[in-house]
Order: sequence, then structure tokens, then C-alpha cells
Amino acid sequence: MNQYHTNNKPNRRDFLSYILSISGLGFIASVLYPILAYLKPPKQSEVEVSNVLACKLSELEKETHKIIRFGNKPVILIRTADDKLVTFSAICTHLDCTVQYRKDFGTIWCACHNGKYDLTGRNISGPPPRPLDPYKVILKGEDIYISKIA
Repeated sequence: MNQYHTNNKPNRRDFLSYILSISGLGFIASVLYPILAYLKPPKQSEVEVSNVLACKLSELEKETHKIIRFGNKPVILIRTADDKLVTFSAICTHLDCTVQYRKDFGTIWCACHNGKYDLTGRNISGPPPRPLDPYKVILKGEDIYISKIA
């Protein structure tokens, strides 16, 4: 008869090998998890802002725009040719690109996929599915404030 293990029954050596493999995988996971958790950036909560001082009226020439940070989001402030101030979310409703004002077209333009909005925030061409979110402009003397519309 052969001295070595010839039947298919598990023996102690197989059992110990199985237990050591499982504990080795557990050790590797317990080392890798904290490293991966450290490398993943934390989620930032939305900053609650009621209004923001954008700039002084004298700093914004006619037919120009300025991108202002409103909490965690960009907002576009436009001074039109007829000296009217309009403000919208600067995030395109198609793929979250940042929009800009194009003086040559007189529209708000998204460079990602050539989406266009008129100066009321309504989408007029391209892939954007809905209008830009409007914001309220408050003029106090020379200061231009932007606030959310309730």
C-alpha cells in the first residue's frame, strides 16, 4: 500500500492550508481597505448660501460677463447691451459644462456640444434639455449681489 495520501478525503494538511489561505486574504483586505479609504476623497456637502457679493457695477462693462462662485456652484452674471443685469446657473443642463456669454451671438454658449441659451436662460439650440436655473440680481448702490430665487 502507498504511504502517501491516495483517497479523496480531506486531511489535516488540506484543512490547515484552507484556513491559512482564508486568514491571509483577510489580512490583505484589512491592510488594503484603510489605504483605499484614505485615497478616496471625502464628499463635500453643499454650502448653504443666501446671497453673494458678485462685484461692483463699475467693474462689469456692457456686453460682458463674469463667473461667480455661489456656494459650490458657478453662476454667470451678464451685463447686456441695454444695461440690464441677468444671472443664471453657469452649469449647462446637458452635461454640466461651464457656459459663457458670447457677445458676438448675444447668447449664452456651452462649448462642450455647442448648446445655446438666450438671455432669459431658455435653451434655443443644441442638446441642452432644459433652461438654465435663474438667480436674482440685487443692486445696492454700486454693489451687485446675487441670490437664489425662492
